[in-house]
Amino acid sequence: MVGFLCGPGFVIARILCKQKKIAISSMISLTLLVVLIPACLGNSDAEKLPNILLILSDDQDVELRGMFPMEQTIQLLGFEGALFHNAFTPTPICCPARTSLFTGMYAHNHGTRNNSVNGGCYGTHWRRTLEPRALPNILQQQGYNTFFGGKYLNQYWGADVPKGWNEFHGLHGNSRYYNYTLRENSANVHYESTYLTDLLSDRAADFIRSATTSTGNEDPKPFFAMVAPPAAHQPFTPAPRHEGVFARIKALRTPSFNEVKQDKHWLVRAVRQLPNETIDTIDKYFQKRWESLLAVDEMVATLVGVLNETHSLDNTYIVYTSDNGYHVGQFAQPFDKRQPYETDIGIPLLIRGPGIAPESHIDTAVSLVDLAPTILAWAKVNTPNYMDGQSFHEILLNKERKIPFFERSLLIEYWGEGTVETYNPECPWPAKDRLTQCTPEADCHCQDSWNNTYACVRNIRHREDRVYCEFRDNENYLEAYDLQLDPFQMTNIAYDLLPIERALYSLRLRNLTQCSGHSCFQ
Repeated sequence: MVGFLCGPGFVIARILCKQKKIAISSMISLTLLVVLIPACLGNSDAEKLPNILLILSDDQDVELRGMFPMEQTIQLLGFEGALFHNAFTPTPICCPARTSLFTGMYAHNHGTRNNSVNGGCYGTHWRRTLEPRALPNILQQQGYNTFFGGKYLNQYWGADVPKGWNEFHGLHGNSRYYNYTLRENSANVHYESTYLTDLLSDRAADFIRSATTSTGNEDPKPFFAMVAPPAAHQPFTPAPRHEGVFARIKALRTPSFNEVKQDKHWLVRAVRQLPNETIDTIDKYFQKRWESLLAVDEMVATLVGVLNETHSLDNTYIVYTSDNGYHVGQFAQPFDKRQPYETDIGIPLLIRGPGIAPESHIDTAVSLVDLAPTILAWAKVNTPNYMDGQSFHEILLNKERKIPFFERSLLIEYWGEGTVETYNPECPWPAKDRLTQCTPEADCHCQDSWNNTYACVRNIRHREDRVYCEFRDNENYLEAYDLQLDPFQMTNIAYDLLPIERALYSLRLRNLTQCSGHSCFQ
């Protein structure tokens, strides 16, 4: 595995009704014809539909080699399918990102802005308006047998099964590894000492075996299964069999590690260097994050094995991705997400399935908002007008290993969460500052605030790999980076851009923050 850190493996890790003949007599009424013929056609279409397995990790980066522990996943999905080198979250925080995945919409359209109910996470708008037209419900109506296991949305607490799921094993609240409660279809079940990732692996394997078994004269329906394990989210708990595997590994000392830079927005430039005790904590968390992912890697191998065992592998699209990235020590920010840097917004994306050539490398920029339209394309459903993402299905079907490059501008947006209630008396900052994510274990470095609010355009085009951000703070601060020349984002070039260049970026960003549906295709 060591070779993955410096050999070609790291390049990859960075990314890492049956047809029926119906005899209809001339005496059958026209009304009956109208009813029977579409039903027959629908059954015929359903037989051809592929299965879909979506595996969503939690807080898994690619910039800091977060795919290093996923050796089997890279072999089974990456080498046997497509590896995306420029995949991004639209919002670097769990609930808004997952809402974007389910709805195909940017956060300014779906309205989930943070992990609280007041911020739209599993609130009234989600349950009444968004959930009925989200991806799972569309697929279920299309005839798919649907399964969910793991973390759903942060504020889900199991009063009932959300719309769109035939079989549901949804976690109450945020990521946990032990001592958790699942909504298991009609009941809430508590587990004290069963490691959650392993339980989800067993549940998903059982579902796939059942879903691919014919009953009577009927062929099984196509299935959509989504598995969302807790790793690598805090509290970073590995399975007992994996404890200590990476005990000798330290967090990557990137050029930005523990560096205080004065050309960043106020929340980042206001920090001080991290003391050795905090760096030791960062190293420990880095190790535990990698170790917690080993069980996820085993789960991927198990589910691919079950698909092969049930003769379903060749007709199944398998997607592996994460909701957002993560930083550990970059710019002296201890451990979190919520910043517009590559560590936080870059995510892994690997896909194998029908028509995808092995070892396809895709450089085109894609976002989590594109997954719902792409999955619907596999299910032969047109993208609804309200979805902001666009399908990359046609790109995947290219038979060459090197996929053509398409120019793309993506939106990254975030709303700061700090309030007077997020005050931590253990840290020396007053409640009126409305800071949050301040803890003694992070040396009281506050990693979010009420005005850590920004929007960025992530531009990937021929000869251009840039990010341009505007902060909605008292300074209206700007940050921009040329990722070709400055991959670690050490030098902010926003104020060095030509006025016309800066104005064009600002106009594109304004258009993206106001876009909806097809107007988001830029």
